[in-house]
Amino acid sequence: MDPTLTRRALLSTAGAALTAGVLPPSTAPTEDWGTAGPAQPVSMAMHIHGPFSEGLASFSAHLEQARKNGVDVIWWTDHDFRIAAFGHRQAVHFDGAAEPEAGFAWKWAEATEGKPTATVAEFVASPHSPQDGTGKALRLHAKGKSRDILWYRGQSGNNTMNACIADTELTLDVLPETLPKDGSLLFELQLSNHPGKGVLRLRYQIGPFASATHTAAGAVGTVQLPVKPAQWQEFTFVLLDDIAKLWPDIAAGDNALTGLRIGVQNAGFVVDRLTFHRKRRAGQAGEQLRAEVIAAAAARHGAGLTHYRALEVSLVRHLNWFGGDLQFPPFPSPPVRDNSPDLTASMVKYLRSHGGLVCWNHPMDVAKRDELVKLMLERDFLGVDLVEIGRKPYDDLMWVLDVAARNALFFTAVGSSDDHDAKDWAKEPEHDITYVWAASKSQPELLAALAKGAAWFTDLARYRGSLDLRIGGVSHMGAVLMSKTAVKVDAIATGLPSGAKAEVIVGVADEAAAVPSKKATKSSSVTVSPGHYVRVQVKLAGGDVVGVSNPLWVLEKAPKRPIPAVRLRHLEL
Repeated sequence: MDPTLTRRALLSTAGAALTAGVLPPSTAPTEDWGTAGPAQPVSMAMHIHGPFSEGLASFSAHLEQARKNGVDVIWWTDHDFRIAAFGHRQAVHFDGAAEPEAGFAWKWAEATEGKPTATVAEFVASPHSPQDGTGKALRLHAKGKSRDILWYRGQSGNNTMNACIADTELTLDVLPETLPKDGSLLFELQLSNHPGKGVLRLRYQIGPFASATHTAAGAVGTVQLPVKPAQWQEFTFVLLDDIAKLWPDIAAGDNALTGLRIGVQNAGFVVDRLTFHRKRRAGQAGEQLRAEVIAAAAARHGAGLTHYRALEVSLVRHLNWFGGDLQFPPFPSPPVRDNSPDLTASMVKYLRSHGGLVCWNHPMDVAKRDELVKLMLERDFLGVDLVEIGRKPYDDLMWVLDVAARNALFFTAVGSSDDHDAKDWAKEPEHDITYVWAASKSQPELLAALAKGAAWFTDLARYRGSLDLRIGGVSHMGAVLMSKTAVKVDAIATGLPSGAKAEVIVGVADEAAAVPSKKATKSSSVTVSPGHYVRVQVKLAGGDVVGVSNPLWVLEKAPKRPIPAVRLRHLEL
């Protein structure tokens, strides 16, 4: 549409009201900014981690959560360096309870299951694997019944063991010292959460078996492998193949290695030289692998859902990157996060040079609200396009949003889900989703709406209505209107829960202070004078804010910072 508004259009009204049920949730703006057709509300989960991050989630489980919760679009925001498995664990040599590699320690923790009558656990110089130099090995002995187990659980620093298993093979050197008919060595891997199954566990049972077998019982799959007594043997575990045999109804590659432990039951073994072989991580290969795993999961669980790959750039202040070419930035070694504002600003420039939009994630994880506002004002919010405002601590971030609006900081506020486990989106601590007014669910349309600020965020579980700010029946949420006269704005809030109320917030936009200056009204239409902004929010009866729109600014003179072209409007007298 033409960004020039006529005085007649400004004086017309939309007849909108802020009471529950006046407008159905599907009510759309009568026009949108340059789209191919009428805009509709599109809901998006914009911060979602699958098996290429460090949590329990599978892509399949997230797709089912999106369907269950009526969310239209998922953006897959796995951590960049974890997709590449950069700096991830290569081997464990069993040289002690803690073992460093590339700047991160591997640690073992002992535990028992059942009541073994006798146990031995010790790191020994001899015997050790002939393939592992002069280091030590781990001797494990336990006596008892079949369910009496001595366990050693491994944990890698910075979760550098955790990675998607789609291209992964493991090896382990094994020496049986005492092996009765009912004894065995257990090598158990925790995988990912899957719809209808829960978190899968892949257990390799190495013992006096005649042949290899595969047996699944719900979420536990057991692979029995024969071993020869009293000699070192190398076992290779091709995880993808074994998962496919155990659970043929899932996308086998849609799993992460989220836990690892080694145990013995009524037997004695020495183990050494555990290795991790990831075959497709060099350069951009990990991202191509992720695309294939997502496609396989979507073929089973993605019917009717839209989803796009994105990245969480994680070794600076965390940034979600939407719509660019997804070229990995350079990674530091070891892969340790650096919160320097200079480094983050430099990363934002790199990402934007590769296209798309950049979001500042959980901006208060390393800064209090006053520090955050100071950084935003002095550094132009580090150059990002979007900021996660809809997340904890909610009150502080809403305060930040109003300070930013007062100071004409033109970013788009979005909600954060930040889900790593895909168990129940609505019950996760972070469960805000983002809506945009868009003509379709195509990636260009969604990115254009986000760039314009035509977005609002809501509590996934408690409010799912539509919010908007309209002038003469036309949506202008997120816009900056240059005008020397006051403008009548109609606020829209649909589908209010019982007892909830909508508020229109009008604030000063004078770029004069690092504190808000605003007031709230329950009127559905407000007259906004030049030098002010307006936004709409929904409050439950108990006072919780569960829906927040982006602001609309009315300015008489140009602000200190340039107005993005997609937001700029002029009033024609």
